[in-house]
Amino acid sequence: MHEVLIKAETLIEALPYIRDFNNKKVVVKYGGSAMLDEKLQQSVIKDVALLKLVGMKPIIVHGGGKEISKWVKLMGKEPEFVEGLRVTDDDTMEVAEMVLNKVNKHLVQMMEKLGVRAAGISGKDGGTIHCDKKMVNGRDIGYVGDVKEVNCELIDTLLENDFVPIIAPIGLGDDFKSYNINADDAACAIAKSIKAEKLAFMTDIEGVCRDAGDPSTLMSVLTLDEANKLIEDGFIGGGMLPKLRNCIDAVEGGVSRVHILDGRRDHCLLLEFYTKKGIGTAIINNEENLYAHETEQYDRISEVRRDDEKQHR
Repeated sequence: MHEVLIKAETLIEALPYIRDFNNKKVVVKYGGSAMLDEKLQQSVIKDVALLKLVGMKPIIVHGGGKEISKWVKLMGKEPEFVEGLRVTDDDTMEVAEMVLNKVNKHLVQMMEKLGVRAAGISGKDGGTIHCDKKMVNGRDIGYVGDVKEVNCELIDTLLENDFVPIIAPIGLGDDFKSYNINADDAACAIAKSIKAEKLAFMTDIEGVCRDAGDPSTLMSVLTLDEANKLIEDGFIGGGMLPKLRNCIDAVEGGVSRVHILDGRRDHCLLLEFYTKKGIGTAIINNEENLYAHETEQYDRISEVRRDDEKQHR
């Protein structure tokens, strides 16, 4: 009976969020370890299906980098990266498109199995993602795209007809050739263009930590000013740096709240979206965007941060 009551309390706790997010668009960037583990795959797809069934309008933007690297090696080439971006020649682009299409249709299949209609597309379909060639410090790294424009017409049509759009990050250039796009960049651009209520990045870390090696320094909420200051003060580095910059860009572009979540945890989307405690880091515009229950916790965390900054100086 005690376990049943706990479940009932959890559902009651979720009610205000279900009400507030009803009919709102949310973009989920799906990648990392959660794509490689079958159990975690099931967890993520169930979460997204539930978001849909309780009234939200979810869109999945997925990666597939590790799988692409595996197939590039199988064809006798060594994957090459420049500042985290895959060098993509003709052969690699062909492999990337093949792998991403395979991943895309597998996710559609999993969603359909749960009784939720899904449609798998890439950014090429309907001219959804138009991109320029991305250069890295003046170096040409091949068919790597920098998102120039997102046409939401096809995405909106799918949402209006009760489908969950599942999008592979491939775009078309001015030359009408295929370009491989970083999935984080694609998710950010799509979230801004459709005016999403939420954008969730599924990662292999707990969230944004003041000390990258200490999970106890996890920051549950960051304003734009605080996120920018963390970058300026050198607290953020490695792969988290471009991800946090994408979060800042999305909030500045009109997304209400951006979440960085640990995709290795079962049902991380539901825990972050529908419980007071949450599990990751949320980036918001300013303190006015805090939820009512977050204010006291935010004040305590801010006091700790100020003390840390004094010691750091």
